[in-house]
Amino acid sequence: MEVEIVVRERSHQSGQQKGFARRTFLRAAAVAGTAVGGVGLGSAAQSDDRKGFPPNGTTAYGAEIELGNGSARPFTTETPSGKPKYHGVEIDRAALDGLPGADELENSGEEEYTDKYSSTGEALEVHYKWSLTFFVEFPDAANTPFTFLGLNWNPNGHAGGGGAWEVPHFDIHFHMLEMETIDAIEGPALPPYDTITGRNDDGSPTEIESELAAEQLPAGYGRPPPPEAEERYITDMGEHAAPRDAPELPANPEAFTNTLIQGFVGTGCSGMDPELAFIEPMTTREFLGEFRGTESYEVAQPAVYPHDQYHPTEYSVRDLPAEDAIAVTIQAFEEI
Repeated sequence: MEVEIVVRERSHQSGQQKGFARRTFLRAAAVAGTAVGGVGLGSAAQSDDRKGFPPNGTTAYGAEIELGNGSARPFTTETPSGKPKYHGVEIDRAALDGLPGADELENSGEEEYTDKYSSTGEALEVHYKWSLTFFVEFPDAANTPFTFLGLNWNPNGHAGGGGAWEVPHFDIHFHMLEMETIDAIEGPALPPYDTITGRNDDGSPTEIESELAAEQLPAGYGRPPPPEAEERYITDMGEHAAPRDAPELPANPEAFTNTLIQGFVGTGCSGMDPELAFIEPMTTREFLGEFRGTESYEVAQPAVYPHDQYHPTEYSVRDLPAEDAIAVTIQAFEEI
């Protein structure tokens, strides 16, 4: 049976009424070798490295969390004039060892891993697998929509992509909505802005009407297919869109190292208004453990945004040898 997705198109006027900002141009890749979700833009400028990273004097840190044999902490950097420069998380290399396994998380009981807002996090069943979850506020940064870090350690990976992500990895969510909104999301479920209008003989969805317009999707990204529609909306996160050219898709987990996911949450009355709500580098523990140097990658852009603030156009992974740590950041903010 042919699969169909029908999108209820918004007019430009209705998009403005819902708070969308439209770029007058799509950012062109200015550096040779750019690609979505895993091919580097090349090394970032080295001036910050010579001064130390993140830069002293213009960086503020959030609360420190316990992770493995080390810790992690979110940070925000602004320029001296107040323009956003980085939102990021600094992860001790020691934190990559001593991480809890799936059995430990499942059996953690009421003694530890019980509060995602605490320094030890919360054990949750997410994507049908166990995850250690943290919610940590970013220090305020003027003119960006980013509110808090959602960090997940997935000892057995998680479902999706035909098994593409079922290897030990971290989900590093840069959220744009309030913690309470994300905390209230329960799944897996059908997103509130989708309606199933057709099923095949075994009950799997084949036709969907959606309020999520194509112009809201970042360039080169796709949604989970209709048979997975009732599992699109994920606990404490929302819907995940992936780059269609990610090397691990479909069903090739050996190729998974570092992929940028971008995601949506339903807002407004009954959650019927989908908004781009998070940017999420997914990185395997192996990738972070072996990483050296600095690499920057493109953040693919949508045609319309749910805000009119500064939005990142790159993310980076950076070795911090002086701190024996790694930083994952969103950066190169441009005003919408």
